[in-house]
Amino acid sequence: MSGLSDLPEALIESVVRRSLDEDIGPGGDVTSRAVISPDATTHAHIVARERGVLAGTQPAAVTFRLIDPSVELRFEVAEGAAVEAGEVVAVVEGPTQSILAAERTALNFLGHLSGVATATGTLVDAVAGTDAKICCTRKTTPGLRALEKQAVRAGGGVNHRFGLGDAILIKDNHIAASGGVAAAIAAARRQSGPATTIELEVDTLDQLDEALEAGVTALLLDNMAPADLRRAVELTGGRAVLEASGQVTADTVRLVAETGVDYISSGWITHSAPSLDFGLDFVSQV
Repeated sequence: MSGLSDLPEALIESVVRRSLDEDIGPGGDVTSRAVISPDATTHAHIVARERGVLAGTQPAAVTFRLIDPSVELRFEVAEGAAVEAGEVVAVVEGPTQSILAAERTALNFLGHLSGVATATGTLVDAVAGTDAKICCTRKTTPGLRALEKQAVRAGGGVNHRFGLGDAILIKDNHIAASGGVAAAIAAARRQSGPATTIELEVDTLDQLDEALEAGVTALLLDNMAPADLRRAVELTGGRAVLEASGQVTADTVRLVAETGVDYISSGWITHSAPSLDFGLDFVSQV
């Protein structure tokens, strides 16, 4: 997928440093130091073990750079591109000890984030030919949200709000705590500026009617059956952007998309995506 912009380097470095600290710790890679000469160098390939969508190239590159700037990493496949089992996605050259110190952390990033991109791509492919877009949620791995949202984009999806400060999304507990749909909407409008997006979560058609009467222009339809989603689209008549959410999987997403909703949000693509398998294979050593 072309057109993906890199995340800020400082953000990536922060995540990668924590991951390296976790893996290497204060003692360093004691095995490599014990059995490999510090002068040894290696030419290696990072290989996809299964088919999927590549993501995580930026944190993988930062991992090798932070371990040893002399290590050269060259990706043969672009972020967001499809990879096949057995395909060489990157070439790595440099000191053997450094490559081994970075290997697991780099592959962890590639595997997890490519899994997110692959899961996203599965849903995107499933809704092809409809107008629905696949988007992610805040159900992300703590500390990895920016990376996972980038991986969603690599898989062809779009991003919902990054965090609580980006937009107002009035959910069921907000409605319960504030005294109802109308009260929650009125309070949100009093506290926000005219440019602030206000989205309301509804789980019944009665709540949908109330929200439309109040002039809400973005609605999250939570855990509605396809028949109710279709009716919601009819009742809305283009007056609001509609996002369907709840129990969305590869088996159900097409039915949801065919109801005519604008967006389908899925927590599954970030919190439950299986990791894509990559390996680092030595080709030659000096």
